[in-house]
Amino acid sequence: MENKGLLFIPDISGFTRFVTETEIGHSRLIIQELLELLINNNEIGLEVSEVEGDAILFYKFGDAPSLEAIYRQVEKMFCAFHRNLIIYDNRRYCQCQACVSASDLTLKVITHFGEFTGYNVKNFSKLIGKDVIVAHQLLKNDIPQHEYWLVTNSLADDRPPEGFAEWMQWMSSSRQTETGEIPFHYTQLSALKKQIEIEPIQLPDISKKEKVISLSADYDTDIITLFHATGDFNFRHLWLEGVKKVEEVAHYLPRVGMKCRCILENGESISYASSYQYSPDKIEFSETEEETGRLTYFTLETIRDKRTRLVLDYYIDGNIFSKEWFKITQKNKLETKFKKSLVNLETLAKEIILPDV
Repeated sequence: MENKGLLFIPDISGFTRFVTETEIGHSRLIIQELLELLINNNEIGLEVSEVEGDAILFYKFGDAPSLEAIYRQVEKMFCAFHRNLIIYDNRRYCQCQACVSASDLTLKVITHFGEFTGYNVKNFSKLIGKDVIVAHQLLKNDIPQHEYWLVTNSLADDRPPEGFAEWMQWMSSSRQTETGEIPFHYTQLSALKKQIEIEPIQLPDISKKEKVISLSADYDTDIITLFHATGDFNFRHLWLEGVKKVEEVAHYLPRVGMKCRCILENGESISYASSYQYSPDKIEFSETEEETGRLTYFTLETIRDKRTRLVLDYYIDGNIFSKEWFKITQKNKLETKFKKSLVNLETLAKEIILPDV
């Protein structure tokens, strides 16, 4: 059995502060999504030994990949990590402290080559060996900031690696442990953020659609509670007439682009969140039906303390004949459904209890 290989540990810094100072449920989902993202961006054949809370212990038996190949793996994971956080920050619905502060999370990567072996405990695979301990000891060090790639001398031949990019500045240091000193080299990675490109959100162009229904209602609740009642897919079947069940299609947390499948009394419909704008006293968001392109636009606005107005506008597109056919055959029935739904919201808004954030 091979007993030498690469140990590769990406570690999300700020995790402990994140889950102790912010809303637990959303922080758990954010970290879960980021860890899965790191696993999905593995391109050099790394194996997962275990997920260790805020870090992943990857390994690969055999000769070490080239240092350049390891760097490309670090670069890919780092950029995917921050791209995800930037996109979430731009598209998130939620204003809880976990979601607001997610963009402050950082990523460091420890890489070490040494001796270790694996063993199984029922369905779990574990690694054991002195170099597994060494790699974990290196997670605690005196490096300023928390976005870096650390390389031990086992991979860098006692010399700082030659830079793979002009911005790289390599430093040398060591970690003193009970079993001796562990020398290493490191370079900060924050400069990589400059090369991350984010596609802008494509907002729906309602100028090309026709508004066929517009309804409003006032509720004795605050704007955030009413937003959760209307915008959270988990509550949709409790107020929207005709919806029996809602299934999440994509994304753990509410954001622009998320999808849901509504199981209806006479079939199903898939919708996606197509826009979102937030201010403390006004929230606007829209959902688009994937098959028809029909759009429901919600506007929530604070009237006074614990009193919020909801305006629901429904848009359709198509040629003049299809629009007229909709007005003749569907408009009245759909408008009646929406009116009943707005009444249902009043009861739901009183029952929702939001977590303290």
